[in-house]
Amino acid sequence: MSFGASVEQKVARISSQGIFSPLEAKSPLDEDRKRRKILFLSGPTGCGKTELSLLLAAALDAEIISADAMQVYRGMDIGTAKATYEQRNSVPHHLIDIRNVDEPFNVVDFYYEAQNAIERIIARGKIPLIVGGAGFYLHTLIYGPPGGPPSVTELRARLESELEEQGAHVLYERLSSMDPDYAATITPSDRHKIVRALEILVLTGFPVSSLSWRSRTPSIQGAFRCWFLFRPRPSLYCRVEKRCEEMIEAGFIEEVIELERQGLRKNPTASHAIGYRQCLEYLSSPRTEGDLRHFIEAFKQASRHYIKRQFTWFRREPLFQWLDAETHDTELLVDLLTQDIRGC
Repeated sequence: MSFGASVEQKVARISSQGIFSPLEAKSPLDEDRKRRKILFLSGPTGCGKTELSLLLAAALDAEIISADAMQVYRGMDIGTAKATYEQRNSVPHHLIDIRNVDEPFNVVDFYYEAQNAIERIIARGKIPLIVGGAGFYLHTLIYGPPGGPPSVTELRARLESELEEQGAHVLYERLSSMDPDYAATITPSDRHKIVRALEILVLTGFPVSSLSWRSRTPSIQGAFRCWFLFRPRPSLYCRVEKRCEEMIEAGFIEEVIELERQGLRKNPTASHAIGYRQCLEYLSSPRTEGDLRHFIEAFKQASRHYIKRQFTWFRREPLFQWLDAETHDTELLVDLLTQDIRGC
């Protein structure tokens, strides 16, 4: 959400005056290299990616591609901490508000949408800046869509029937016992990924974590840099818990009520997003003060658990360099990343 006037002023100052050394005249070869530069900025929820990305985009004359699985949906604004309309007007953003909440969107959809956005941005002579905390989406964009056998209708139907009868948590426990490495990267409520992972196990006899997509070389075209912005966990937990409260004060419950009217519950992915799932459960309750307190605590707990999974995922991503946002001034980080991508 909004980071206040100070960030907007920084963006305007960097864009209009430039606080960094301007690029010198380049040869045609240098310009060709520049056209293929791509910058990835990830990090756990609540670490400050939006603020840093806006400043980076201003410094680099870049355009931002959202790598957030839920920001693609119109109306999922408060709960996804989507950049404000003012911020999106100051810096072009892509892959935001491209689906209705009752429409499906998966990692393969993201891959092709993001590839198209990258090519359009590069064709304009600008740098694509991919920003988001969805590790699986970022990994797929860098290495290509995951492999695995085609889905088998009968097997998929049987697994989905088991999921409905026994519950997602039961199948998640089964997956955890058979493929703990992959299970650690998803949530017990991630119904589609649980079913697909079990399907792959049955069809191939191998866990998802052993498939070649984890060890492939990057397929993305161009010179690129990958950064993981983080803060110490106690600090992050405080920030994200405060943000949960601020979201509710900003009208998050009202947002979910409207999205429910638009078909949110029909979308198995969006309806299980952090915050939205907990809010839908609250809306199905008598909505007493105790129910509200339970919803808020469940929202905070789910956010903390997601942060843990993000740290776990990116520890296994060798291309991402880590940056502590708590020990570095924001403008110093902008300077560091700007000079790094210009020099690659």
